[in-house]
Amino acid sequence: MTIDIPGYKAGTWTIDPAHSEVGFSIRHLMISKVKGVFENFDATFVTAENPLDSKVSAKADVASINTKDKNRDAHLRTGDFFLAEEHPTIDFVSTGVRHEGGEFLVDGDLTIKGVTKPVTFEFDFGGFGQDPYGNYKAGATAKTKINREDFGLTYNAALETGGMLLGDEVTITLELQAVLNQA
Repeated sequence: MTIDIPGYKAGTWTIDPAHSEVGFSIRHLMISKVKGVFENFDATFVTAENPLDSKVSAKADVASINTKDKNRDAHLRTGDFFLAEEHPTIDFVSTGVRHEGGEFLVDGDLTIKGVTKPVTFEFDFGGFGQDPYGNYKAGATAKTKINREDFGLTYNAALETGGMLLGDEVTITLELQAVLNQA
């Protein structure tokens, strides 16, 4: 099966960090969500002639976590959560691309805190175009949900009012812009 995507080009693409974001959200106090980002990250996309044969590899620097609260960020770097000293990156390597029901799905292995689990990102192409400097770019949004406890992120605290401080489900949202490497 070959998919036709307007503007699609085969090649190696590098993430444009100035126009991309690696974000997440988690339920907090059972009443709202806390959001955060990893400020340092990298990704490479190798697009094949057939988009379904494409590959992705990415990593985020755990120490660069930013939830707009320095104390919380420092706590997230400890052994209660990411244990950043021993596991400095979160890594993703794709294992396949599927097109189902008009949607692109990117399957892969996500490694957090030394634990690797399969995940699937819903991948929404924003399109392709040339920037003012002559670079050919692609844009997309990718999203998945994981259970943080599956990756050894089990810290929590009971609330006096009932329930727990943190939810188990984490939504990971990637806003991506990549540039096609010039041959």
